[in-house]
Amino acid sequence: MGEAHSMPVRGAIVAMTRDNIIGLNGTIPWHHSEDLKRFKRTTMGATIVMGRLTWESINCKALPGRRNIVISRNPVEKIESYTSVPEALEACDSDTWIIGGGQIYGASLYWISVLDVTYVPDRINDERAVRFPTIDPSIWEQTSSEPLGDSSLLNVIYRRR
Repeated sequence: MGEAHSMPVRGAIVAMTRDNIIGLNGTIPWHHSEDLKRFKRTTMGATIVMGRLTWESINCKALPGRRNIVISRNPVEKIESYTSVPEALEACDSDTWIIGGGQIYGASLYWISVLDVTYVPDRINDERAVRFPTIDPSIWEQTSSEPLGDSSLLNVIYRRR
């Protein structure tokens, strides 16, 4: 890996509840158009990296205007794929965003420098819900916080300390 200062942005972008829930039953259990618009604006023209289950949740269709990479133990047909987060990130030479799911977020935190989090007001009470890893304040510093759209959404940027 190159030196940190010469690298493009490597981040994770995620929407989650205040208790870190990001998904349920292979879907995102809410719909907030302002969050989706921000996701598209932020990731357009960049590389997006996702796990196989996230790939399947978007019907195995590449998101347009972005280089799509899937991480899976087995090769994935008709899309660029790698078997690990480090291997996938090594292949990236432009701004790169991890877009899910839970296992991929957890496996990627070591290699990224920015967390772009949109907190949603939704409450999900289901033990099967998928959670984002805990954001450790000794590692991550909140550098901005602003409401999105109708202000029920809060976008927070964290940077590695």
